[in-house]
Amino acid sequence: MSVEPTVLHLREGAVVTIVLNRPEKLNALNAQLLTELHAVLLTLQADSAVLAAVITGSGEKAFAAGADIEAMSTMTGDEARAFASLGQGVNHLIESLHFPVIAAVNGFALGGGCELALACDFIYASERAKFGQPEVNLGVIPGFGGTQRLMRRVGAALARELCYTGDIVDSAEALRTGLANKVFPPADLLLKAQEAAKKIAGKGPLAVRACKRVILTGEHLALTLATDLETEAFADIFGSHDQREGMAAFLAKRPAAFTGA
Repeated sequence: MSVEPTVLHLREGAVVTIVLNRPEKLNALNAQLLTELHAVLLTLQADSAVLAAVITGSGEKAFAAGADIEAMSTMTGDEARAFASLGQGVNHLIESLHFPVIAAVNGFALGGGCELALACDFIYASERAKFGQPEVNLGVIPGFGGTQRLMRRVGAALARELCYTGDIVDSAEALRTGLANKVFPPADLLLKAQEAAKKIAGKGPLAVRACKRVILTGEHLALTLATDLETEAFADIFGSHDQREGMAAFLAKRPAAFTGA
């Protein structure tokens, strides 16, 4: 008997839409889903023609309602460490991809689901989206990077409040605090995220890749070191086809034909 994959992906040109596919479990993140997601991401990482991606959840209720509590409830400490390492590995891989990833949060993004969204480059949310790190309600803490990425996204004070209280915030509050970049009606969310991905895919691939790398790396450096990193990345692009083409197209008032080289 065939087993339904827990991760689906659809390619449209240079843009890939990845769908978490456990709707009967509100797309809860178990070892199978995380392993399949990691494998899909590795395949996409090896494909230089992929220039942007969107991650969303199947069904109408959830992006990912969290890690699979039923599976976690019987874990030993060693098993929990391995499970956390699996989730951390997926999220680190998302950050290291050569292309940007947009989270299209269509419902609950709690616990591991919130952490997965935070690993993406930015978040578009449905009006019915809910975000939170409610692990303290289970007597544990976030294990897939939530204490760290949430702090970097919304600031330490709000991250402390959400992690200590387990409170859940709606899409309006997520937008206000910078957790979400934009909020859309549910029916428009995926289309808007895909439109943004297509817009990114139409820009200079070398430049987008460098922006992602410099922003991610520079976030953890002193400002002078981060700006030095930016200077080197800026200079490295000069002499490339994309740099010459982009500037020639601008001067000629025509669309650029980027190649990623």
